[in-house]
Amino acid sequence: MTTDRFNECLRVIRWTPINIASALQCELSWIEALEAGNEEIPSGLAVWLETLAKVHEGLPPPTTYRGNHAKA
Repeated sequence: MTTDRFNECLRVIRWTPINIASALQCELSWIEALEAGNEEIPSGLAVWLETLAKVHEGLPPPTTYRGNHAKA
């Protein structure tokens, strides 16, 4: 997985580096290194992210709730 695809997957999934670090229970600095291309993205992580991204691409959020707000 390229750095660009790694970052694209995070964007599609709507995760920040903090979110994925929390999900993986790893150091944020490692995620930032992956994001910057300073560390190689492990193949197992790449497969997992690709799978999540494909699911999110295939099932976008419903648009029927846009603009909803709490009743006062």
